[in-house]
Amino acid sequence: MLSQFFKSDKLEAGTDEAGRGCLAGPVTAAAIILPEHFKNQKLNDSKQLSEKIRFDLKPILETQAISFAVTHLQPTIIDEINILNASLKAMGDSILKLNPRPIYIIVDGNRPLEKTFYNSKNLTGTFNNIPFTSIVKGDSKFMSIAAASVLAKTYRDEYMDKIHEEFPMYNWKQNKGYPTKEHREAIRKYGVTKYHRLSFKLLPTQLHLDI
Repeated sequence: MLSQFFKSDKLEAGTDEAGRGCLAGPVTAAAIILPEHFKNQKLNDSKQLSEKIRFDLKPILETQAISFAVTHLQPTIIDEINILNASLKAMGDSILKLNPRPIYIIVDGNRPLEKTFYNSKNLTGTFNNIPFTSIVKGDSKFMSIAAASVLAKTYRDEYMDKIHEEFPMYNWKQNKGYPTKEHREAIRKYGVTKYHRLSFKLLPTQLHLDI
């Protein structure tokens, strides 16, 4: 069962990202502040939920949240600053969009949002002068991180469905940009697009790509 809060039952934000391992499309992060008495039996880490349940939860989270925000960071930024930094930046940008401002932040993963006053032993620090804790597998432990994971995943899936219409040969509507055999075969056949991450190993050998 998911815990409701880590530190504070008032304005505690959870944040998570989706699409970190993809070959194409943005890395997408969400941040959300849930109300004190929020409950939902279906809410869980988005990876443990069916697509239908994730999209059923999406409007519930959007309407019941005190605040939420979503950020897409495009492949050009991912290629420039690397996927780890892009994931952290997307989460940080989402937090900065929240209104009201959270008084505590919980982050999925084992990396700091910002290294200021960061203690690598217990994964705590401050971000924009707001204290945070990074929690390994936090999306399976705390409601707000799980909710952020659902929003990040559903918003990113919708984005991939949209750009699928522009480049249907890659079947992003199905694979969402992940490195499936079908996706890699399409890259081999058709080359790369503006949505591909050129810093990633798109094929077992890059010799066949004209980039």
